Amino acid sequence: MNKLIYIANLYNISAYMLKKFVIVVFTTFALTLNVSASSDGDLILKKNDPSEVKDCFEGLNRATFAFNQALDGIIFKPVAKVYRVLPSPVRSGVSNSLDNLSNLITIPNNILQGEFKEAGTNTGRFLINTTVGVLGFIDVAKHIGFPEYKKEDYGQSLASHGVGPGCYIVLPVLGPSTARDTIGSTLNFLGGDPWYNVTVNNDTHYFRDVDYYASKITSGVDFRAKNYNEIESLKKNSVDFYASVKSLYLQDRQQKILNSKKITETQNDSDWEEIDSQ
Repeated sequence: MNKLIYIANLYNISAYMLKKFVIVVFTTFALTLNVSASSDGDLILKKNDPSEVKDCFEGLNRATFAFNQALDGIIFKPVAKVYRVLPSPVRSGVSNSLDNLSNLITIPNNILQGEFKEAGTNTGRFLINTTVGVLGFIDVAKHIGFPEYKKEDYGQSLASHGVGPGCYIVLPVLGPSTARDTIGSTLNFLGGDPWYNVTVNNDTHYFRDVDYYASKITSGVDFRAKNYNEIESLKKNSVDFYASVKSLYLQDRQQKILNSKKITETQNDSDWEEIDSQ
């Protein structure tokens, strides 16, 4: 029970850091990524149009992509294949738990985007699922009528305030990203992720560093398993697999920034960023 209470109070731990880094990040992006003060939907749509995002480091990106594919073949694909054999209730429970943890990033970003109703809904969802739902393993909130859960992150918040994506980037292990989303992800390690704060940043009696890293690895395996067939099919049928993945990632990010309900073609409706930010 002490562990449950501790989780429910994670926001108090990171409140000070949140205030500090929000000011820093918006100032930094205003200087480096050509911020527009407008939050007009058409402008955001244009800025995040996949065709408008430049692949400034294509040579390096392709080399990193090849490295990630080799790593996928050695680790993630085989593990995901075994993971898919697990009973459906177990896989669903793991996914529910990961979604529940991701609320810790979604809720502050709901607030940053002015989505106060959604912030309240997701706070209720988190408290209910963490307690009654056994650390989120059971999505009790869904069963009692809470709206469908939608993840938000700092990259999406920056985009909603007019920050352009910058160049397309492929990160080692973590995969597709953009300059904006990469910086948005680093905010998790500067106080923006309460889960990181209580596991890695703080020496507590409740959690250890391994709890955080295990959740990130599990997120990567869960994502790979959900998209197993789609990724294998895309790899088999693509003339340029690198270009196909880039296109899908950028389409997916555009839709999430616009809060679109459309599912990206050939892809399960889950984040390409799960491995490094959720």
